[in-house]
Amino acid sequence: MKFRHTLAASCALIPVALLSTSAFAQSTGSVDFDEEIVVTGSRTTDVAGVIAPDTTKAKAVLTQEFIERQSPGQTVNDIINQLPGVSFQNNDPFGSAGGKMSIRGFDNTRINQTFDGIPLNDSGNYALYSNQQLDPELIEQVNVNLGSTDVDSPTAAASGSTVNYRTRNPGEEPGLKLVGSAGDFSFFRIFGMIDTGVFTPWGTRAFFSASTATNDTVFGNADQPAYAANSTTAARAAIDSRTGKIDKQQYNAKIYQPIGADGDFISISGHYNQNRNNFFGSTGLRNVHNIASNFVPNIFPQNKDDRDYGIAKCQINTVARPGLADVANSCGSAFDERYNPSNTGNIRGNSRFTLAEGLVLTVDPSFQYVKANGGGTVVGQEVRRDVNPTGGAANCNTTPTGAGISCQTGYIGGVPYYGRDLNGDGDLLDTVRVLAPSQTQTRRYGVIAGLRYDLDDSNTFRVFYSYDRARHRQTGETNFLKLNGSATDVFPVNDPLADVNGNVLQKRDRKSIALLNMFGGEYRGEFDRLTVQIGGAYKMFTRDLTNNCATSSVTGFVECFGTNDAGLAAWLAANPTVTIAPGVTAPVQGPQQRKRKYNKFTPNLGLTFDATDQLSVFANYSKGVQVPGTDNLYNAFYFPADTESANPIPETTDNFDVGLRYRSSQVQAQAGLWYTIFNDRLASSFDPETERNVYRNLGRVDKYGVDVSISYRPVDNFSIYAFGSYLKSKIKDNVQNGICTAAQVTAGQFLCTTVGAPAFALTAGKRESGSPTYTFGGRAQGKLGPIELGAQVKRTGPRYVNDQNLPLLQTVNGVANTVVYPAKTPAYTIVDLDARIGLEWAGLNETTYIQLNVTNLFDKLYVGGFDGQLADNSVPFVQIGAPRAFIGSIVVGF
Repeated sequence: MKFRHTLAASCALIPVALLSTSAFAQSTGSVDFDEEIVVTGSRTTDVAGVIAPDTTKAKAVLTQEFIERQSPGQTVNDIINQLPGVSFQNNDPFGSAGGKMSIRGFDNTRINQTFDGIPLNDSGNYALYSNQQLDPELIEQVNVNLGSTDVDSPTAAASGSTVNYRTRNPGEEPGLKLVGSAGDFSFFRIFGMIDTGVFTPWGTRAFFSASTATNDTVFGNADQPAYAANSTTAARAAIDSRTGKIDKQQYNAKIYQPIGADGDFISISGHYNQNRNNFFGSTGLRNVHNIASNFVPNIFPQNKDDRDYGIAKCQINTVARPGLADVANSCGSAFDERYNPSNTGNIRGNSRFTLAEGLVLTVDPSFQYVKANGGGTVVGQEVRRDVNPTGGAANCNTTPTGAGISCQTGYIGGVPYYGRDLNGDGDLLDTVRVLAPSQTQTRRYGVIAGLRYDLDDSNTFRVFYSYDRARHRQTGETNFLKLNGSATDVFPVNDPLADVNGNVLQKRDRKSIALLNMFGGEYRGEFDRLTVQIGGAYKMFTRDLTNNCATSSVTGFVECFGTNDAGLAAWLAANPTVTIAPGVTAPVQGPQQRKRKYNKFTPNLGLTFDATDQLSVFANYSKGVQVPGTDNLYNAFYFPADTESANPIPETTDNFDVGLRYRSSQVQAQAGLWYTIFNDRLASSFDPETERNVYRNLGRVDKYGVDVSISYRPVDNFSIYAFGSYLKSKIKDNVQNGICTAAQVTAGQFLCTTVGAPAFALTAGKRESGSPTYTFGGRAQGKLGPIELGAQVKRTGPRYVNDQNLPLLQTVNGVANTVVYPAKTPAYTIVDLDARIGLEWAGLNETTYIQLNVTNLFDKLYVGGFDGQLADNSVPFVQIGAPRAFIGSIVVGF
């Protein structure tokens, strides 16, 4: 390893472990390349767990010293909420229920998140799932590229920012760590980790860990029982076992084998995470009550009493009435009763080999597995569906066994028609509520390989190759509910319901192969105080898409018949064309396969200049790309394959950074200006009621701002940290959002002058919705004897609720254009406290202590995460911000 600056003699005693904190990048190849920029010991020291690394990019790092002060089990995405530019809204205080993140206005689908180098974004829609992240006790450090990606990032999603975290290496000495935590909402967590120490003559060492955590959902817990008068004891017990619990378990292991004295190694790691939880705390963003609305709850909570709502217990209809039409009730259908289970796992390899002096090979293979779903229930029909009601066929309701080819089974119009007795009463006259989530199963293989060559002390080159292949299977099987409306199996795919002919009914049925091949290189030149990095990658994306259903709407709505070919043929015959534009029709798109290819070169250029040993200037340019996700591409199946609408184009960004850093053993400070240009900015929003994504292209969007952070430790036992960000975005064009109606022409809305002409949302010059205009906060930490105290605060600025920056308007109780919510959500401030009591005075070691955490100390009621919207009359679904929670922990280490 070479050093850019010669270590002063006074730094010779700095531990090697301290220098290891220079591993700020994601893959082993990036780590190896960046470790060549190790500088003097005084500049590698973190200040209270915060580092401003001396790189060409705007980057911030939190180490385990910072991480371990947060609530045990907390998601890493909430922990980095204390960095400039980052905004995260947690759905609960414990990190087990998901949340929304943005960085510099990049939403989570545009942020590349990696775990020991492997990409964590969903291979289909690029989403990040914050409740499936690594146990924080195992995270050595997390680093955030605020506005650019690492040049070898194997991702299709990263328009901009990158979050990288790396697992700790096993210790050289045997050790044990146990953490027990309990708190509000019946929170209970146990974490355990064993370090083997070196156990072979070759220096092999390993760790093994496991954790389990449970808690009640913080909103919507079942409250009042609603027993049927004739219900049995067993039925009442089933009702008492309602949903409202979150159960999470995680297992990790790592084996580390050093090779020689050059820093070479091989490591193999495994990770498995299992969540059993349900959705909760989502509501329409309105503050005016509409008696005609069927949203539950109807409005965003106006006070804390409204926020702490409950869902009444219920019982599904169980009385069999042969010969009568039994109607399904709503038990099990509330949003808070919907399940969001997941089984995720991965196997990761990291390796480094010195092939010759100055020549280093790194190889990181990986495999990932996902089985997860999200969604609710549907009212299933025992009868068949008349797919051609105008064709003169017999009524399928009055002749439930069907008459003619027009009466078919299938998942049609968003409803499953089974053609068989579902409730066992001997007739086919009934409707029965069934579980109907959106199921996803993924198998993903990847490798990142790199070769670095040191030409001399000042010039270093590397080349790399990345491969990423994900088989993404998306289905929508159904299954029965228990008496209390909960699932018989949270994964209906395990034993799905079939129709009368044994055909499994599902609301979607598609298979995707997402493939990336990437080649690239990078050069670093060190010229006295100037360092230059030049790199780039050529990314070749392929999306091989198979849709086994017919697409019936521009939002991707489908009609699925499975193996019922006669039903599909009958539906296609009755629905031969669709309208794809005013006055333009096209053949309806039945089951088919489409392949899309996207190739893009993404350069990455940067420099640092050391004005002094402590003060440096940095600048960076990078290009980002996000190819259309599978949801967007499947929606495009509505259009004929050779049309422009069926071939959405990739989104690209040009990201610019420039800033100053000051780094010493007492101060870590960074200030930067940034500018991002989006081209073909694709935006989406999710409607949890219809479970559909609606996409829109905002054209060009310019974004710019400033990020500042400083961490200062005046004395050993006290430190203070502060950060702040400002974000400005400007949509350049008005965006088409429909076709002009007569009423809009009369009212002069949406630039409408002619009926049937394009209608435009007035977005030109407006800010993007969903991201805060500013954030700032800080943390103070001090130690007095055996007691350590910490306090942190985060102020999140207002967020526009739509891209027109207008209030939300709806017809409420017969009054048109009623303002149901202002144009922006209000700013909010969250304060967290932590305290640690060391037990060395009791004869125990320094790694044994008691820790107390309080999140949202003042129990602030605030609007949590939400997706931005385009139109001014569309009410988005938002999450209610997580309430206050107290957590106490006992940590034992030896």
